[in-house]
Order: sequence, then C-alpha cells, then structure tokens
Amino acid sequence: MTKTELEKYYRSFESMFRSKGWKNFKDDMLNSANEINSVEACKDDKDLYFRKGQLVVMANVLNLEAMIEQAKEQQAEADETNT
Repeated sequence: MTKTELEKYYRSFESMFRSKGWKNFKDDMLNSANEINSVEACKDDKDLYFRKGQLVVMANVLNLEAMIEQAKEQQAEADETNT
C-alpha cells in the first residue's frame, strides 16, 4: 500500500470508531461476551470449545481500535526511520 492509501485506510477506521453505530456494536459485543464467558453454562466439551472460539473473535473485534492505533504508530515509526 502506498503511504496515501495507508493514511486513507487508517482514517476510514478512525471515522468508523467515532460513529454511534460502532459504539453500539462494541457494547453489544461486550454484553454478548459476558454472557458467553461462563463455563457453568457449557453443556459439554464441544460447547466449551465453541464458546472459546466465539470469545476469541469477540476479543479481536473489541480490541480492533487498539490494534489499528498500534499499527498506525508502528507505521509512523517506520516512516521516521526511513526518512
């Protein structure tokens, strides 16, 4: 990706993160994660592993903002090093 494309890419995420829809989505994901995060509710080991997979996906979504910010900072550091 070119530097301009990368900047647009990060800006599009920043715009999404500021939206009410993103905040609602994160709240719903967090509530769902809290409901799923119960070993007591598991019927068997297959259900436990299924819930574990769901929680991994939810954690990735909930941490997306931090991951994008970290990638942006790493790119800025790399740009500084290359100039």
